[in-house]
Amino acid sequence: MTPAVVIVGPTPREFWIGFGRAFAGALIFAVPVLMTMEAWALGFHLHPLRLALLLVATVPTLVLLHKYGGFRRTVGLRDRIADAFVALFVAAIAASAILFIFGIVDADMPLREIVGKVAVQIVPGSLGASLARAQLGPGPLEEDAVPEPDYAGELFLMVVGALFLSVNIAPTEEVVLIAYKMDPWHEIALVVGTLGLMHVFVYELEFRGTHNPEPGAGFISIFFRYTIVGYCLVMLVNFYILWTFGRTDGVGFSETLSAVVVLSFPGALGAAVARLIL
Repeated sequence: MTPAVVIVGPTPREFWIGFGRAFAGALIFAVPVLMTMEAWALGFHLHPLRLALLLVATVPTLVLLHKYGGFRRTVGLRDRIADAFVALFVAAIAASAILFIFGIVDADMPLREIVGKVAVQIVPGSLGASLARAQLGPGPLEEDAVPEPDYAGELFLMVVGALFLSVNIAPTEEVVLIAYKMDPWHEIALVVGTLGLMHVFVYELEFRGTHNPEPGAGFISIFFRYTIVGYCLVMLVNFYILWTFGRTDGVGFSETLSAVVVLSFPGALGAAVARLIL
């Protein structure tokens, strides 16, 4: 008879250490947007349904992300789902505390405005909380605790890396200003340069966690299956973020595409180094 396998969950001490790392991660990685004036204004002007949709989409993203990272070692899907909501909760607490200390929110404000300003901060904060064990833990994640991602997993991590950087930059006016100042040749050069940097970062510089392509895979296959597909996903993610933040409202196709190309520069760099932060 095969002996039963007993899965031992974390001790209370391990849980609170993980919770503390999550809080630290949420605070550290959300600082740029916490201290961005445009993000404060977005919380007041942003359409509630768009903000709610962003938060809803964040939940499955965090659940999948905890398969490869997380603020503590998880032992199953139920733990990952629980930790995703813990990450959201920790991000909300951290953002509320800092915005209150900064005087950005106070008890005299309408509840809708307070909720909006805090909710805008939850996405970067929850990603920071979810990446806390990889970044703030005592050492690299155990090899047996982190499954090697397949092709879909690699693309998912690229999306997370893009979201991680883009959501901190998208609220700023500089994205629109840069897009306005660029002509089509600048945009083409930026796309080509971004693709080149993406490919070099992932496959040439041998960073920690660099993806190892399939044996025998040639440059063309790798470039199109990973770099091109990854960049297209980055652009889709950034278009969604810009739409959520109202940057596409009343704007023509060419202006929207320019803003997406500009935001996809940091987004693609985040996608390229996604394995470094896990």
